[in-house]
Amino acid sequence: MSEHDPLRFAAGLSAKLATRSRHVCALFGAGTSKACGLPDVAELQRSVLKSLSEIQRNMLNTQLTGRNLEGALSRLRRIAALLSGDQTIDGLTAADAISLDRAICRVVISEVDICRANLKPTRYFAAWLARARYHLPVEIFTVNYDLLFETALEELQVAYFDGFIGNLRARFQTDLVECMLDAEHDSVPAFFTRLWKLHGSVNWEWESKQVVRVGQAVAEDAAAAIYPSDTKYEESRRVPFLVLHDRMRRALNQPETLVIVAGYSFGDEHLNELLFDAAIRRHRTEIAVFCYSDIPEPLAERAQLTPNIQIVGSHEAVIGGVKAKWAIPEHNVSGIFEDGRFLLGDFQKLAQFLARSASSDSDMDSRLNQLAKTENLNPFEGDANDAGS
Repeated sequence: MSEHDPLRFAAGLSAKLATRSRHVCALFGAGTSKACGLPDVAELQRSVLKSLSEIQRNMLNTQLTGRNLEGALSRLRRIAALLSGDQTIDGLTAADAISLDRAICRVVISEVDICRANLKPTRYFAAWLARARYHLPVEIFTVNYDLLFETALEELQVAYFDGFIGNLRARFQTDLVECMLDAEHDSVPAFFTRLWKLHGSVNWEWESKQVVRVGQAVAEDAAAAIYPSDTKYEESRRVPFLVLHDRMRRALNQPETLVIVAGYSFGDEHLNELLFDAAIRRHRTEIAVFCYSDIPEPLAERAQLTPNIQIVGSHEAVIGGVKAKWAIPEHNVSGIFEDGRFLLGDFQKLAQFLARSASSDSDMDSRLNQLAKTENLNPFEGDANDAGS
């Protein structure tokens, strides 16, 4: 019976990451935020329902039929765009839909406040980015709304570009996001990490028919631009989301691309299609998916048909199209394989692994140690209670 060697996989990943000519991308989902102590979409939905008034709770429950919270928000925005005056859909007027949208956003913003979070995992990740000197920019795609990555990048003084230019009310710059994936012709220097927030952010605000990025979470009387509406009636309101999705499509089709996927549940069919299509079209593109626990069967089946998609879970992996258990090493390997469990599906462990895989940087180590000292933490010691999904 075949088995996969976890140490060989980890060593191979390190070797691939060490190749500076590689185009490296990452896709992060709610599991990365959960590893930092913030709620995932299901937990956010429960918090929203608990916080709303009874009338608004009933309104939202109607929209949640057959949908999750993100789907309900999208539908509310379609209703608001379609209706005028006293017209109703599902008993909601346009004003009701707008009011409920804003009430939901207020709860979401409160629940994903980074004051509630453990920033260690994103700090490890930022430390890796600071040391990773690739010829092409590292591109981070995330469906999370929170400010975990921005906070860690700024704490560790890592330069990044998120598509917006400005400080107080930054404007989205479509031309800079759409620029060529070419170190020579790119308008933004390659050492700037790209941070692409595919589903918006708590500090994105609707201003008329445009999205602006503000310096902090949007005010209570404003609707945060989180999760794109799929309405076809106001195309201009979809611009950031459409442009960012297209950026992901082009990034994944760049030759010699290595994609790290963590904390992502594969619940967005549009993103799934981009990943799978790139794997089929670009045979030298590699996608490494890290699952916190078990590998979902549909995902395993896909990887068995597409050898350049590798999926690793806590007890098994699909590598080279072969699904098999992990071979148990003779001794525990700290941070990689302990007590019969492969650990890199936990975003904190993965971020630690990445930070250690990069070349040493005394200034960066000093910043990490200073942050750790401030919070009475050891920067290279994992917490037993940290979890991803």
